This record gives sequence, structure tokens and C-alpha cells, in this order.
Amino acid sequence: MAKRIYLDNSASTPVEREVFFAMRPYFLKKYGNASSVHSFGREVQDAIDNARLEVAKFLNASLEEILFTSSATEASNMALVGTIRKFIKNGKKPHIIVSAIEHESILETASYFHKIGQIELSYAPVNKDGILILDEFKRLLRKDTALVSVMHANNEVGTIQPIDEVSKIIKSFNQENKTDVLFHTDSAQSANFLDCNVKRLGVDMMTLSGHKIYGPKGVGVLFLKEGVKIEPFLLGSKQEKGLRSGTENAPAIVGMGKAVSLVKQKLPLNKKIKELRDFLLESLLNSIDNAYVNGSLKRRVEHNLNISFLGVKNSDLIKLLDLNGVAVSAGAACYSKSLKQSHVLRAMGLSEDRIDSAIRISLGRTTTKSDIKRAVKIIKESVTKLRR
Repeated sequence: MAKRIYLDNSASTPVEREVFFAMRPYFLKKYGNASSVHSFGREVQDAIDNARLEVAKFLNASLEEILFTSSATEASNMALVGTIRKFIKNGKKPHIIVSAIEHESILETASYFHKIGQIELSYAPVNKDGILILDEFKRLLRKDTALVSVMHANNEVGTIQPIDEVSKIIKSFNQENKTDVLFHTDSAQSANFLDCNVKRLGVDMMTLSGHKIYGPKGVGVLFLKEGVKIEPFLLGSKQEKGLRSGTENAPAIVGMGKAVSLVKQKLPLNKKIKELRDFLLESLLNSIDNAYVNGSLKRRVEHNLNISFLGVKNSDLIKLLDLNGVAVSAGAACYSKSLKQSHVLRAMGLSEDRIDSAIRISLGRTTTKSDIKRAVKIIKESVTKLRR
């Protein structure tokens, strides 16, 4: 049986061997509760503290600014819900701005609070390449704006947002209007490829995901800048600075720390990934008619390719490719089973044909040139068959 080709690394990455071996003792031998005062608890607490230090170093943050969660979705929810609750508690109805192409963990949360009448909500538009339109974003800022959320790199089309420029606009607005608009960015898709230095980017909150950086599933991070106050997300025994109660998932947190520590070490592989991505793109465009790239190629994370093959339904193509041993997706894994039409491509103003025929191909550290060559052959044959 031919080797199956995994080209859905934006959905999830395989766990690095070093990460797995770092986690293993915390399943089998070091199983204490980090809140316990005896030696079994202390050794687990030490491991969590070390993982927190690794994440803090990666983000150029302090230990106190790193909160562990069960996922990136929970981290993003914590940022939004914690901010909204703070304003509601003080009898205010805050205004929230989110980009039109955010992950569902942001969009669904903001939409929910808007529907129940607890916030005012604005969507910052993007251009045809999926890049935030800064002038239009600037016009959305108001004196009652509490929070802005703009993702670092998009999970569907890979476009990189001008986070530092957004930060400067917010900072200038705050100074001029004596306001305190907070800025959150979702860096789940960018951490492998972009500088996530929170001081350089100028963000108040940042989301990270374990399983997007060759770490385990079931762990995420929220960076919360010192001095920024939000309401608790989970109530109970007051772990994670009292904002996220519950016994820590020590094996996953240890794995997150190890995965983060390996990112810079593995950065040279991104050059190889980009070369393979560009080879894939050139091969597909040269061999298949009516194929179109979605999103900016210039401002794009190295592993991502979102491409439409007109005349083919993406749901049919994904299933046929899978039958032939190639795994790709239509966009966010969270929605891929329902194959809901992409809100990201809609926000970019693409035609129905482009949206309905778009697939996301995302490469990883283990992708080889022979994988790409065989994938191109299978994609070409599958598109030809479906068009016929």
C-alpha cells in the first residue's frame, strides 16, 4: 500500500519525538497534582513552571503573563469573555471589533454576546488578498471600544496581518482619546513561522495552540499582559492566577513547553517548506487549467496554499483525494465535516465558484518532495475526473 500523504498541517501537526518523550514521565511516574504540597505535587509544579518559562521566553514575556488553557479556542474565549464580563460587571456595554476572517472561536463568541445584547460588535473588513484594510479599521474605533481581536496569520488562506501597525493605531487612539482599548491576536497559525515577540507586536493578549506547533492536543496558552484585568473564565480552586480554575493538564503543559522550545531550533526547516510549497503551486498551475490561488502570496505563512479548481466542488475533491491517499481540507478543521462555505473567502469578495471549489493544502516538517510530486499527480487526476 502506497504511503498516505498528509497535507493538512494547519489542522494539526504530528507530535515531535522530543515532545512525546518529555511528556511521558508525567503520565507514568510523575502523576502528582501540582496543587499538592508534598514532593509528588512539587515535582509536577516545577515541570509546569519550567514549561511556563519556555513559553515566556518564546514570547518575550514574564512568567506571570502566561496562562495555560485546554486549547487555543479556550484561550481566545478567555480573552473575549473575560474582557466583556469585566465591563458588564461595571454596568457598561462594551464595543468589540473583530476582523471578518477570525477563527470561529472569536467570531462565534463575539456573535453570541452581541445576540444577547451585551456588546456592540463591528467587523473589520479585509481586501481581496485577505489583508485587513487599516483605514477602515481605524474608522471603527470608538471611545467605548473595549477590545480589538485580529489574528496574526489566517488559518484558511495563511495571510499575515499587519499586527504591529494595528497596535500602533490602537495606541495612538488611546493616547488621543484617553481610552484603554485592548488588543488581542490569535497566533495559533503563526507561531511556527512568525516572530511572536509580544513587546514588538504591541499586543495585550495572544493565543497559542499546542497541536499547531508539533505539540500535544488539549493545551493552549493565553498571554495576558501585566496590568490587564479580565474576569475569571473558570471558577473554582484558583489555578492560573485565579482566572482558569481546574487541575492542570501537566503532561500536555510539559509538551507545550517542549514544543515551544523547539520552534526556533526548527526554523531552518521553514525554508524547505516554502520551497516545497512554491514547487507545489507552480506544478499545479502548470498542469491544471482554471486554478486560482486565494490570498496574498507575498504576505503568507510558508506552509499554506489555498487554491480553487473551478468546476469542481471542494467536498467531492477532498473525498476523492482521501480515497487516493492525500489528506487536504476545505479550511478550518472545526467546520470541515459540515463543509460550511468559507466565511474567510466570502469576506475577501471571491465568487461562489471560487469559494465552493477551494481547498487548503498545508505542508509540514515531514513533507518531502516525493510527497508533493505524487500529490500533484493525484490532484490533477482527481480534478480531471470530477470535471469530466
